[in-house]
Amino acid sequence: MNTAPTPQPSRRPAPAAGLHDDAEDRRLVACVCTRELAAFEALYRRYHPRLCRFLHRMLRPEHLVEEVLDDTMLVVWNQAERFNGTCKVSTWIFAIAYRKALKALQRSDEAVEDADAEQESDSRPDDRLERHEASEQLARAIAALSHDHRAVVVFTYFHDMGYREIAQIVDCPVDTVKTRMFHARRRLRGMLAGDAEDWL
Repeated sequence: MNTAPTPQPSRRPAPAAGLHDDAEDRRLVACVCTRELAAFEALYRRYHPRLCRFLHRMLRPEHLVEEVLDDTMLVVWNQAERFNGTCKVSTWIFAIAYRKALKALQRSDEAVEDADAEQESDSRPDDRLERHEASEQLARAIAALSHDHRAVVVFTYFHDMGYREIAQIVDCPVDTVKTRMFHARRRLRGMLAGDAEDWL
């Protein structure tokens, strides 16, 4: 019986997103299919920072982020052979993370509101208070979007993904992604001063 490893995130800096090499990712996934733990740990280190950024925007509470990230990488370890090569490895992994995040949100829809309440009650003075408040206002606005709209905003503005790749991740037509982005921007404009793009 296979048991999931529990690799720890490396303290070494992860490669920049632009340097992410899909060929190397594919090689690592092929090695993971043969239960090569070193390859899995390398893949974990490559994706841990990117998945953290995505999940923090989708979920925000720390315990949910870590739980979903671990669940995502557990699927990668246990089901690497399901990667069929028709998309980038990053698209496959983010699709897993997206589905896991939606399930977590369905189990705990009040998590974001609870996190907001805690953050708003914390009023420690800070020299960068204005920037912090702007960041929190943006985070609250994104959190107020529907799950589907939030996902397309996070993938577009925080992960530099195009509509076609987002459509593969969320499993819907490209036109649906465009429509979701249109409505998301309209909602954000109503919640934020100026254009949404000025904040993102």
